[in-house]
Amino acid sequence: MRGADQTSMRDVPQFADHLVIGGGPAGAMVALRLAAAGRQVVILEKEHGPHHKVCGEFLSPEAVGYLKQAGVDPLALGATVIRKLRLSAGNKVVETPLPFEALSLSRRALDEALLRSAEEMGCRVIRGIAVETLAGKDDVWHASLGNGECMSAKTIFLATGKHNLRGFDRAPARQGDLIGFKLHWQLAPAQTKNLRGRMELFLFDGGYGSFSLVENSVANLCLVVRRTTLRGYAAWPELLAAILKENSHLSSMLEGGAPLWRRPLAISPIPYGYLARDARGPWRLGDQAAVIPSFTGDGISIALHTGALAAQMFQAGKSAADYHRLLHNQLRRAMSLATRLSQAAVTRLGCAAALPALSLFPNAMQWIAASTRIPQSSLVPVEDVFVPSERRCLSEAR
Repeated sequence: MRGADQTSMRDVPQFADHLVIGGGPAGAMVALRLAAAGRQVVILEKEHGPHHKVCGEFLSPEAVGYLKQAGVDPLALGATVIRKLRLSAGNKVVETPLPFEALSLSRRALDEALLRSAEEMGCRVIRGIAVETLAGKDDVWHASLGNGECMSAKTIFLATGKHNLRGFDRAPARQGDLIGFKLHWQLAPAQTKNLRGRMELFLFDGGYGSFSLVENSVANLCLVVRRTTLRGYAAWPELLAAILKENSHLSSMLEGGAPLWRRPLAISPIPYGYLARDARGPWRLGDQAAVIPSFTGDGISIALHTGALAAQMFQAGKSAADYHRLLHNQLRRAMSLATRLSQAAVTRLGCAAALPALSLFPNAMQWIAASTRIPQSSLVPVEDVFVPSERRCLSEAR
């Protein structure tokens, strides 16, 4: 089979039954589930090949469960196990066991594995194609592509992540003043050992971030900063130096290490607290449907959940409006709690009060971790499990 990154512009069809715009976890999940049901699905991914994304790269148990349903084993891809959570601010550190076992894996590896599964399931994955505009007429959607061509589809699943498609901007977010950064590091051996098995959350005046190991013992540093805070710094090195001066624990973790990229990836704005309620338009998936604050580590699981839920409801004959209403009811409590905590964490008072409060209430971090997850009752049933490689073998046997 030809690889996804080898598809040329000549291969772009003029029509598809179901078009997925965006090849991240949400887009890949809805595509492979629909293809497993015998649907004809095309995924348009604007990037030409594997790439990194601004993300904490945390896989909750819910995310791992969905990935296994899709035939993706994170441990086989090199994911690291996380059992403890460590929070730091200033010169203080608090550590607690997580109420569940989690994993950490780079988006570069994860997204490619999901796209391969989608291809194995029969999806057509087309790379290097950006959708410029989208319009619906007479129950058919028309997508204008970056090369001037047009593609039509009966159904559109919008999975463009935090980037809006022109004409389909999301509603204002409850916390929309944050800018995200991500940088991979090679730590000193002692610090790598210290970080193994842990997810670090660190606070500083004007923002917060996370730090964990992904495959090949690489450390992923990811953080969000208020726009007003960022204006006080001329460049990334100055911002990082100020954060390390304020947070001595993070400074000690990076001591002796080196960044693996010349400069960090960045994204702006990050619409934390956004939760779609659209009664019209395409099916919104992933960050186009809900953007939960990154400290919860539930972003990838929500992306996978939206893909699985949309596929299930579409197969059941439900509308996009039905899907958005149900998803809103499933996520609103966790989203509301997470957004309130995120709004407090980026303030000077919240940063100063967080660790003393957690010292007085040692179970608070575990409660927050458990309360900002997708409710177990909302997860798409495990009996819907399928494995692409098994499906392909059965097809070949016939």
